[in-house]
Amino acid sequence: MQYQIVGDTLPAVICTLGIKETLITENGAMAWMTPNMKMETTSNGGLGKAIGRAFSGERMFQNRYTAEGGPGQIAFASSLPGCIRAFTVTPGNDIIVQKRGFLASEVGVTLSVFFQKKLGAGLFGGEGFIMQRLSGNGIAFVEFDGYVVEYTLQPGQQMVVDTGYLAAMDATCQMDIQQVPGIKNALFGGEGLFNTVITGPGKVYLQTMPLNQLASSIQPYIYTGS
Repeated sequence: MQYQIVGDTLPAVICTLGIKETLITENGAMAWMTPNMKMETTSNGGLGKAIGRAFSGERMFQNRYTAEGGPGQIAFASSLPGCIRAFTVTPGNDIIVQKRGFLASEVGVTLSVFFQKKLGAGLFGGEGFIMQRLSGNGIAFVEFDGYVVEYTLQPGQQMVVDTGYLAAMDATCQMDIQQVPGIKNALFGGEGLFNTVITGPGKVYLQTMPLNQLASSIQPYIYTGS
C-alpha cells in the first residue's frame, strides 16, 4: 500500500492498493474510491470485539475495502477540522488514541478497547474511562482535532495536560490525574478541577483544538430559540 495525506485543516488520506490488498475503516469514513474497490461490512472479530469497539467510541461494524482485478484507490476524509497521522504499529508497540480517533488501517492492525488502569484518570482525565488501543502489525490512520504537537518523554519525565488535549500516546506511557492546587485556582482559574499527567517513557501527541473545546467556543453563537 502507498498513501498520501492531503489537505490542511480538512485533510484526507488517499491510499493506493495493490490487487487483493485490503483496508479496514470506520463505518462511513470512505470519501471516494475507484470502481474496483469491493466493500464488505463485518464485525471483524465477532460480537465481543464489536461491542468493545462501540465502548471505545467507534461503531460496532467496520468496512473492509479490497482491490479486485488490479490496483485500486480509496480516500478517507477527516470528520472535523484537524489532521490525519499515519502510525506504524508493530507487535509490542501499541498506540493508545482518543475515542473516535481511528480512521482506517491495514488488516493486520487490531482496534480494541483500552480501559484506564486508575479510575480517577478515567473519570477526570478528559477522554473518559475508555480509550482505543491499536495493536498488531501494519499502518493505521488516526484523526486528531486541530494541530498536533509531539513530545518524547524520557523514563519518569512528565507532561501536565489540560482536559481533552491528549490525542494519543505510546502504550508505554502512564496516565494519571492531579487536582489543580489551591481552591481559588480550581474555582476561578478557568482550567477546571483536574489536569491529566502523562509519565514517560514514550511519545505523547497533544492536539490544539479538542472537540469539547470547539463545541464550547461556538456554543454562544448557536441560536436555540424557536
